[in-house]
Amino acid sequence: MSSLLLAVIYLIFISLGLPDSLLGSGWPKMQSAFNVPSSYAGYVSMTISFMTIISALLSPRLIKRFHTKWIVIVSIFMTILGLLGFSVSKEYWMLFVIAVPYGLGAGAIDASVNHYVANHYSGSAMNFLHCFYGVGAMISPYIMALALSKARWNEGYRWTAYIQAGILLACILSFPLWNKTEKASDEEEIRNSAGIKETIKVPGVILTLIAFYAYCSGEATCFLWTPSYFAGTKTGLSDELIASFGSLIFGGLMLGRLISGFISNKLGDRLLIRIGIAVELLGIIMVFISAAHYIVAAIGFVIIGTGMGPVYPAIQHMAPTNFGKKYSAAVIGLQMASAYVGSTFMPMVFGIMQQQIGIAIMPVYLLIFAALNIGLLEMAYRRADKQL
Repeated sequence: MSSLLLAVIYLIFISLGLPDSLLGSGWPKMQSAFNVPSSYAGYVSMTISFMTIISALLSPRLIKRFHTKWIVIVSIFMTILGLLGFSVSKEYWMLFVIAVPYGLGAGAIDASVNHYVANHYSGSAMNFLHCFYGVGAMISPYIMALALSKARWNEGYRWTAYIQAGILLACILSFPLWNKTEKASDEEEIRNSAGIKETIKVPGVILTLIAFYAYCSGEATCFLWTPSYFAGTKTGLSDELIASFGSLIFGGLMLGRLISGFISNKLGDRLLIRIGIAVELLGIIMVFISAAHYIVAAIGFVIIGTGMGPVYPAIQHMAPTNFGKKYSAAVIGLQMASAYVGSTFMPMVFGIMQQQIGIAIMPVYLLIFAALNIGLLEMAYRRADKQL
C-alpha cells in the first residue's frame, strides 16, 4: 500500500510541475492577444509567486487542521480553476484575479506533500519526487506548443486543466491508501506540531532558511538567464541554439535527482548536499573558464544543474531529523516561502546587475550563492545538533 500511495504522490508532483512552464511558453502569443509589452509577463509571474509564498506560510496551520489528502484535493482543484480561468481571460487584468487561486494552490500542495514524504518516506523517495516535478515542468511547454500549432494559446491552459482533472480523480480514488499508510501516532504528532512563531526561534532554523533562499536564488537565476549568458558571451550561435540552452539546467536537475534517488539512502542527506554543491562548484568553474567556446560552458551548466539536483529535496527531507517532527511542518512551510522569495526576486536583481556590469558576471553570482548555501547549512547543522 505504501508503494502504491507513493506512486500517487509522484503523480501529484507531476501535477505541481505542469502549470509552471505554461506562462513562459505561451506568453509570446498571449502578449499579442492582450496587446501589452513583453515585460508584463513578469508582473503576472510575481503575483502567482506572491500567492504561493502566502499559502506556504499558511501551510503549517493547514497541515495541523486538515489531513494532507484534503489539502492536496483542494489545492489541485484551485489550480484547475486557475488554468481554466487563464484559458477564458479576455483582458490582461483578468490574469491577476486568476493568479490568486493559481498561486495559492501551488504553495499549499508543495509544502504539505513535502512534509508528508519527509515524515513517511526515505530520502530516495524525496529525490524521485522532485524528479517527477521536473517531468511535469518539461511536459507543459509541449502541450502549449501543440495547442499553438492546432488551435490557440487558450487551449494549452485548457488541455492542461483536463490533465489536472484526471490527476485529481486519481487522488480522490487513492483516499483509502492514505489511511492505511499512516500510523495511529501520526495524528497526535500533527496536533502537537509547532507554529511558525515558535519554530523560528529554534537554533539553526533561520540559517537553514537563508541557505535555502541562497540555493533557490542561484537555481532561478540559471532558469531565467542561461540562454542570455550564451547570447552575451559567445559568438556565432544561432537564435534556435541559444534558446535551446534554457533546458540545460532542467536536464541537469533531473539527472542529479535521478542519480540521488538511487544513492541517497546510503549517503544520507548531509553528505549528499556536500557532494552536490561540490559538483555545482565544478560546473561553475567550467563556465568561468570556458572563454569563447560554448560547448565547455554548456557542459558546465549541465553539471551545475546536476550538482543542484539533490540539494532542494535533501534540505526538505532532513527537516524532521534536524529539528524534530514537532517543528518539521513549520520548517518546511518556511523553507518553501524563503525558496519562492529567492526565486522571485534574485533573478531580477541579477538582471539589474548584468545591465551595469555585463552578463559575464553570472558565474561569480552563482559562486556567491553556492558558497552561502553550503556555509550556512554547515552552521545550521552544528546548532541543530546541539539542540537535539
